[in-house]
Amino acid sequence: MEASEQQRLKTILSNTHNIAVVGASNRPERASYQVMEYLQQQGYRVFPVNPQLAGAVILGETCVSGLEDLDEPVQLVNVFRRGEYAADIADEAIEHEALCLWLQEGITSHSAAEAAAEAELEYVEDSCIKVVHRELLG
Repeated sequence: MEASEQQRLKTILSNTHNIAVVGASNRPERASYQVMEYLQQQGYRVFPVNPQLAGAVILGETCVSGLEDLDEPVQLVNVFRRGEYAADIADEAIEHEALCLWLQEGITSHSAAEAAAEAELEYVEDSCIKVVHRELLG
């Protein structure tokens, strides 16, 4: 990772307080659960988003169905859904006035990237937020 990209990611993570985890899981063996737990340990307020688990409490936070159900603003939307869902999530993130859309490792979306660029939303894809945080700020 080049220095300018490291600085960009460091700035994103430093300016973030609230994170929505789309595709959150209540199962400790799942990556989304582990990442959510790590982010909480680093001092972020993390909101689980998953329509199948709406109403469930995950790591002390009540899961909501979609970003539109959040009562608080989020600066970053962290996505644990397949790439074909990313463009719709990008639209929701833009509507929710998030500052960054972050697609986890293994997830890419040309449409989401275009939507983010058009809305001047910071965009990261195919990258684990936990790994990046640990490398740059851990």
